[in-house]
Amino acid sequence: MPLDWCQMSRQLRKTGVSKFEEAAELLSVDPGASTLSMSASNTTTVAAGEGRGGGEEVKLDLSEDEEGQEESSELLGGQKAAGGFWTFEYYQSFFNVDTVQVLDRVKGSVMPLPGRNFIKHHLRSNPDLYGPFWICVTLVFSVAISGNLSVFLSQMGNPSFHYRPQFHRVTIAAVVIFLYAWLVPIGLWGFLTWRQGAERQIGGYSFLETVCVYGYSLFIYIPTSVLWIIPLEWVRWTLILIAMLISGSVLVLTFWPVVRDDTKVMAVATVAMIVVLHTLLAIGCKMYFFQIAVHSPTPAPTAPPAHITLATQPH
Repeated sequence: MPLDWCQMSRQLRKTGVSKFEEAAELLSVDPGASTLSMSASNTTTVAAGEGRGGGEEVKLDLSEDEEGQEESSELLGGQKAAGGFWTFEYYQSFFNVDTVQVLDRVKGSVMPLPGRNFIKHHLRSNPDLYGPFWICVTLVFSVAISGNLSVFLSQMGNPSFHYRPQFHRVTIAAVVIFLYAWLVPIGLWGFLTWRQGAERQIGGYSFLETVCVYGYSLFIYIPTSVLWIIPLEWVRWTLILIAMLISGSVLVLTFWPVVRDDTKVMAVATVAMIVVLHTLLAIGCKMYFFQIAVHSPTPAPTAPPAHITLATQPH
């Protein structure tokens, strides 16, 4: 009958022990001339020195535990090669962040400090698309829903007003916000790359880092859009100024170190364009989604004047 696996493993281990004893005897005779080498087939070769007649070798099979340790060390030490852009692994690296990192980046986007670059102090060469994507999605729904509630509250006392949910505003908000969060970083990254080639001293960020900064800079507009429900214009404009100041500071503090080595005119023009586009987005969302329609009260219908006809009787 053929041997089962347990018996075969015991025989292999006995063979390894006997060969190990033979190698130990060779080493005890001439320890200075012995060498150890690892072959590709997970075997250990102990070669005796030339003084023993040269060339007697003993091969030892690695045990199961040693093989497992070797395989685990290879998995831990080696890095998995990234696939092409058509594979899932390629895009998985863009979302390789945890909750602590996302919260730290959100905190950095709402509390910009002078001298603290958002990319260098918060991204640390590990930009992500997880935070920017969900920030844009949340902002789309917060702007659209808050805009509908704002219209409803502002017209609550109007008896001629009939509320109808405006679902098309979700689509408009999604188009505007996602185009801004992608097209503007693409244009800025392309411009900075071109200036980096024209002016050698100009540094630059990667495309993913640029998109990441713009995405996190929009987070402050989420609570701001919710507070825009308050039907007071001075409150809304105060909130929008505060949000633009915080969000714009993140962008200026991040991109100014990159463009300041360029010519003075080009550096100022680049920063001014960043601020203008950011301001247009904020004011445009406020004017479109939170506009207050002023309805003049309709005058009450009045009865037409009565015409009195006086009849004269002949005398």
